Amino acid sequence: MLWNKDMETLSRADLRGLQVKRLQETVARVYEHVPFYRETLARAGVSPVSIRDLEDLRRLPFTRKSDFRDQYPWGLLAVPMQEVIRIHASSGTTGRPIFVAYTRNDVAGWAELCARCLASAGARPGDVFHNAYGYGLFTGGLGFHYGAELMGLPVVPVSGGNTERQILLLQDLRPRVIACTPSYALTLAEVIAAKGISPASLGLRCALLGAEPWSEGMRQEIEQKFGMDAINIYGLSEVVGPGVSCECVEAKAGLHVYEDHFLPEVVDPATGEPLPVGEEGELVFTTLTKEALPVLRYRTGDLASLDPTPCACGRTSVRMSRIKGRADDMLVIRGVNVFPSQVEAALVGLPDLAPHYHLVVTREGTLDALEVQIELSEGFVKHAGGAIGHDPAVWPEDVKALHARLLRTLKSALGLTVTVTLLAPGQAPRSEGGKLKRVTDRRRL
Repeated sequence: MLWNKDMETLSRADLRGLQVKRLQETVARVYEHVPFYRETLARAGVSPVSIRDLEDLRRLPFTRKSDFRDQYPWGLLAVPMQEVIRIHASSGTTGRPIFVAYTRNDVAGWAELCARCLASAGARPGDVFHNAYGYGLFTGGLGFHYGAELMGLPVVPVSGGNTERQILLLQDLRPRVIACTPSYALTLAEVIAAKGISPASLGLRCALLGAEPWSEGMRQEIEQKFGMDAINIYGLSEVVGPGVSCECVEAKAGLHVYEDHFLPEVVDPATGEPLPVGEEGELVFTTLTKEALPVLRYRTGDLASLDPTPCACGRTSVRMSRIKGRADDMLVIRGVNVFPSQVEAALVGLPDLAPHYHLVVTREGTLDALEVQIELSEGFVKHAGGAIGHDPAVWPEDVKALHARLLRTLKSALGLTVTVTLLAPGQAPRSEGGKLKRVTDRRRL
């Protein structure tokens, strides 16, 4: 289903013309109303009349997360505060939160984008929508709430956490659509199974999952456990929140970027130079319709690639790949670059393992070491005769064989020798609705 067929199926020529017009308007808006951008544009030798085509985009300066913090709280605001009707913020886990603001038109446009995502995932008017993204300053919950209401979905605004209550609501209200983080979907599946509840009895048809990187293996695990379509979504507070891009249920082959609102690029993380289509690098977005807080060439830190080839669903927008990880989440272990998503892709879905893992980085003398903690499935533990201790010398032969196989698998996937610790069922960290922390880096302690 296409929520906005006219925009989602624009010819590339018509889309390009619209993008140029909106880019010119955005540059003029920030030049006139945001002193920070007026100064950075002047330093770059660019004025609004300089923008004649999309090729001029690379002349614009980058915006970074540090710019939001340096201009805290409202140095990037492009409208008077009287025109702002909503304020959200990032989590602020690395310092001060990043505040973002929305005009009435911004909120309406955001709702329309989230409605596109819901339609793309397979939602239909009248479907009950179980929204387990966090409400409050986090953009996830309210973004999808307004999009679902616009689409005509009855919304269950349960937010994150309180898993027992979530499951009660799933049983009693039988929603067709759910939205949450992929790690929390696995937590729900695990508790549902422990209670002896049949996932088919819940009636779920599709899930919109995002806010953290996840692998194709995890998708298959979630779809198998629930018997529903698991759809990848993407967004970030600095750009709008959820609604920047979404997979289509027909193909599940990349996330359609809503290019009438956001102009995507991929650049070399080290040099900032644009990369050829299809090459993996850092995602950069320029907003084309935001009023309160437009941003030019925002460096997301997320690593992905772009694919402009036609999609079977009929949408004509470029598709971005699944997020490999964040440039600042990359672990460098003895000179080898490692992303948590690489570990997940190698292990999740393998027989005898549960889809729960954690990484621990330590320093032994002058060398860094990576420990991969991976949880065993209950079936494997029962087959092995019960509890499995920490001493490999007393492990049954099939446990030793599994451990050796995991070491080989990870060395092949990462190009690095790691330590593998086998965890009993239930020992790996679980999501309680928010983003799950996958890495403990003890080198900084």
